[in-house]
Amino acid sequence: MKFKFFSFILLCVFFSYTGIANSSFISSNSASLMALDKVTARVSEIFIEVGKPELFGTLEINMFICHSTPPEDPPESAVYLSIDEIRSGEQLNPLFKGWMFASSPGLNPLEHPVYDVWVLRCIDEEEKQIDSGLAPQTGE
Repeated sequence: MKFKFFSFILLCVFFSYTGIANSSFISSNSASLMALDKVTARVSEIFIEVGKPELFGTLEINMFICHSTPPEDPPESAVYLSIDEIRSGEQLNPLFKGWMFASSPGLNPLEHPVYDVWVLRCIDEEEKQIDSGLAPQTGE
């Protein structure tokens, strides 16, 4: 209970500090995360969608909400996610549940001896179409 209250207060302070509190947010169904395996020094970009867990090593990452600011405001993406560790023969071990911010990855980080995960940005539908090659072609 104290952690949720602290997270809420931290979120309010962050938004009031950055001047985003009065801004409108753009909700997205997908986001881009960066993950680091500290043992192998492997860095991977993870594309995740709401309700579709992604695996990275022994981590299972679930995203619930992704908000970003409009283009005319200072850039910010905030993602609410949970990260669990999968151990063989055991239940999921919860490691992290809360908000992560693209502009301040150290504000509320995943604390794990092997993995680091941070937010890059929210991805809107147009950007997903361009990345997949489904965007309408202009010109001849």
